[in-house]
Amino acid sequence: MRRLLILFFIFLAVRAFAQTGSISGTVVTSDGKPAEFVNIVLEKTARGAVVNEAGQYTIHKVPAGTYTLTAIFTGLVAQKNTVTVTAGETISVDFTLAEDNRQLQEVVVRGDNRLMNRETDYVARMPLKNLENPQVYNVVGKDLMKEQMMTDVKDVFRAAAGVAPTEYVTGSFAVVFRGFTNFDYARNGMATSVYRTGTEIANLERIEMIKGPSGTLFGSQVSTFGGAMNLVTKKPYAGFGGEVGYSMGSYDLSRATIDINTPLNKEKTVLLRFNAVQHQQNSSNEYGKNKRFVIAPSLSYQASDRLSFLFDFEYFKSNATRLAYTLLFADEVPFKSAKDIPLGFKKSFFQNDLMSDAQATKYFGQAKYQISKNWTSTTGVSHVNEFLNHSYQPYIEWISADTAVTSIRHFGPRERTYANIQQNFNGSFNTGRFHHNIVIGASYEYNDETLTYQAIPLDKININEPFEKAGLSRVNSALATPGAPVSHDAYGGNALGVYVSDAISWTDRLSTMLSLRYDRFEQTYEGGFVQPSLSPKLGIVYQVVKDQVSLFGNFMNGFRNQGPVEQPNGSLFKPKPVFANQLEGGLKAELPGNKLGGSISYYYINIDNALRTDDAQYSFQDGQQVSKGVEVELTANPVEGLNIVTGYGFNENRFVKADVYEGKFETQAPQHIVNYWVSYRLPFRHLKGIGLGFGGNYVGDSYLNSSNTYTIPAYHVINATAFYQKDKWKLGLKLNNISNVKYWDSLETRSLPGTS
Repeated sequence: MRRLLILFFIFLAVRAFAQTGSISGTVVTSDGKPAEFVNIVLEKTARGAVVNEAGQYTIHKVPAGTYTLTAIFTGLVAQKNTVTVTAGETISVDFTLAEDNRQLQEVVVRGDNRLMNRETDYVARMPLKNLENPQVYNVVGKDLMKEQMMTDVKDVFRAAAGVAPTEYVTGSFAVVFRGFTNFDYARNGMATSVYRTGTEIANLERIEMIKGPSGTLFGSQVSTFGGAMNLVTKKPYAGFGGEVGYSMGSYDLSRATIDINTPLNKEKTVLLRFNAVQHQQNSSNEYGKNKRFVIAPSLSYQASDRLSFLFDFEYFKSNATRLAYTLLFADEVPFKSAKDIPLGFKKSFFQNDLMSDAQATKYFGQAKYQISKNWTSTTGVSHVNEFLNHSYQPYIEWISADTAVTSIRHFGPRERTYANIQQNFNGSFNTGRFHHNIVIGASYEYNDETLTYQAIPLDKININEPFEKAGLSRVNSALATPGAPVSHDAYGGNALGVYVSDAISWTDRLSTMLSLRYDRFEQTYEGGFVQPSLSPKLGIVYQVVKDQVSLFGNFMNGFRNQGPVEQPNGSLFKPKPVFANQLEGGLKAELPGNKLGGSISYYYINIDNALRTDDAQYSFQDGQQVSKGVEVELTANPVEGLNIVTGYGFNENRFVKADVYEGKFETQAPQHIVNYWVSYRLPFRHLKGIGLGFGGNYVGDSYLNSSNTYTIPAYHVINATAFYQKDKWKLGLKLNNISNVKYWDSLETRSLPGTS
């Protein structure tokens, strides 16, 4: 089967010849800034495109001929160009749009399709419209981030349908979706593994939540069985501009940001963008504070009409407390719910000086070369180095309803290096009357980590009696005690992946996607092992209403590498990778004028070769787990100024065949997740710039332990904003958790946001 698929792709490439062409170009405003969201319309056809955040657009599969191309956006003077498309070629047409003063006087609020743009080249690793993609994905862009006045990356993920963010004891963030937790992410389509320093939203253009096991295109280093996260960063543009911001609020919030962009030469072929942030805030809890500093310059160079380079650098430094982690994983625990813990919600067993010192340096490079009219080469390189000088991680184990045992795990020094190189070839061609968008790619990932580790017990505390909180001085004294155990460890591995994906348009409404990945994982420590895997992906799309409504279905695969297991008799069991297979079907819609858009889908994810052990503690591989559910996303702009963004996810993730927990739910996997946001910009000339926003998040019950005897309670948090925006400045007020709800996230982190 594998050979047939490879021969099929080779056959398609060899027979490639073009009967259609493409139109591409850039659109900027009169001050040189990208004219994002401008509609490019090919008159007297159903074809067109929306300009992306970099000011670029492409219209594919245009039959040869002469057309009128129009650039339209409310408040800007429309422009038209006559263009002749030649078969097999890409025609370049650029626009520079000026403000239409007459329209600006008449129209106070422009159409807000800014919250609905789903154009991306990353999700399918090729330029594919949302309605042509057989996979569900959500996009949360910079405009929604600004409208909700977000200051933390977890806030961004809360705005995506069916997603619940959390923070881990190591300091990294994670998200739960489709019943699985993901700690890793891609950055501009490349795996960028950051475990202990987190990330900062000041340099984010948007996030993309790619739903379902996505191992075929993204590998196991980024994708879990629930899906993958892609963080898209800000890029330089051909103009001078920027913004400076300052936020202050409750719990001593102080946050300063800067975003400056400028060309570095007269020809505007060398562009620089610089982002930086200084953030600090304490917690509503008596234990907890966070200080972080980030600088992120980005440089682009257009070397020629065909060749361009992009260089990024990020430096992230944080001094923060690590969240106290409650160890309640046993089958029988003293409490039924986090609400039952007798320690006050804002109280702690630890002093606020147990800080962790972490930093990361991240280097990224990309070279893009236009090989021909229809073929492009993109080479990407990333290198991330994380270093922990000290990381104090507090733990609490409740041994009875009124007694807790506290401990500290200290990591440091700890150093981790992660490198990745990725090569993609994108092509567009025809075989007969069938059109192909294809990507052929390869990636190599390298990971190496060394660490020093200590674990020390602290106190046995009866909550009904006075107790002393553990602080830095006492902890350091215990760590320095002669004979205190110190562990040294190392981890490492590499993965080579080769993949190909072909999106075939059989008609102007019917298309399919066929994808395949071969992955070879090698662990370099602990004896080492090599594990290959093969991951397929199939999809189909039929546009019921051309360019407005599509039906889709997919089969998707994800995998997780497993190391050798020593059996009780001394033999070595070498398992295969654990595979998850998803079947999904649904509907997507994007109505004219972006007045209404969204998706609804049903998915079924099956794992049938999970590891488990028998009564004699022998390991074998026939465990089964099923995660199934429904996801709904809706984005609407029913009238000028009014925006609605909402989503709902229902998930049921159970162990169907297991050792002990058969029939139980997966831990930290809420069944119900709801997000909603409604904003309104007043459509009156004398009140221009005034806006209001209101929304919230509901996350249902989940379980912290596998026996499902300890519950993380459901919560519903409501937020609101009000702002006044003029041409060059904005003043805003945000009220977080206005109902003052106490809540715990999926890892039982206590949260009580305030006002900013």
